[in-house]
Amino acid sequence: MTVLILTCEQDVTTDMVVTHLHERGVPLVRLDPADVPGRAVLSAEYAHGDFSGHLSVDGFVVSMSGLRSVWVRRPGRPAAHAPEPSAWLTAETRQALFGMLYSAPARWMNHPRDAEAARLKPWQLRVAHVSGFAVPPTVVTTVPRVARQFAQEYRDVVVKSAAGPPPDEPLMALPTTLIGPDADFSSVRAGPVLLQRFVPKRADIRLTCVGAALFAARKVCDPGQVDGRYGDGGRGWEPVGVPGRIAESVRAYTRRTALAYAAFDFAEDTDGGWWFLECNQGGQFGFVELDTGQPIAAEVASWLAGAQ
Repeated sequence: MTVLILTCEQDVTTDMVVTHLHERGVPLVRLDPADVPGRAVLSAEYAHGDFSGHLSVDGFVVSMSGLRSVWVRRPGRPAAHAPEPSAWLTAETRQALFGMLYSAPARWMNHPRDAEAARLKPWQLRVAHVSGFAVPPTVVTTVPRVARQFAQEYRDVVVKSAAGPPPDEPLMALPTTLIGPDADFSSVRAGPVLLQRFVPKRADIRLTCVGAALFAARKVCDPGQVDGRYGDGGRGWEPVGVPGRIAESVRAYTRRTALAYAAFDFAEDTDGGWWFLECNQGGQFGFVELDTGQPIAAEVASWLAGAQ
């Protein structure tokens, strides 16, 4: 049984997992959908009430019936590397490739259908609420009056991107920014804005969930730090235990979202409480493992190999 990994060529995090799969002797195929058609060849047949499909990558052939699991890591846009790429070719290739893969009896980390829903930040907040997390008051609006009233009520608020950097501009930085009630909210009508009550924090928490396994890491913040991605003062991540209430909420969240892998970000306030900020269904974990020594890559490999 074969593991299929959908990712781009330059993905060091995937390399970490591939090493563990090789050590276990698990057959695997690594493919970037951007290389279909071209580097990969596919064929699927639906006839006589049955289905058969095959995928060949660099001469290695895997049948859909022999597919153990699919890890959707950092895939490129289908057909992006074709000699004559086009929106039409991308749409046709996506239909062929993912239609065939969806037909296979494999398990997913994570299924694209579930991953797409999980990317929606406003829905994340709702699921986090009903799963029992502490969530800072938040508003998403295109009404300047509503944004202004929210800022006046909570005084110190942050404005952040709901979607993150555009996929075609990976180098664009969209930092979370602290603003006050005197800010000019007139431009809110031009596009949705997400405002959230600022949580004064003493540390950032990254909790990585792989199946049933939980790995939490903590990094002390600079005084007044807003965005955990900036101004870390050279501090590293350290392992930290997962409170029982948080563990229960994580499992409730992943049940509702059907995610096999999830990276949760929390703000630890001055009283030690963990506030849910977001859940990235495809978040990086390599930097946490390198700092903490937590065996996250090995756990991903174990899940993909079906050892759980």
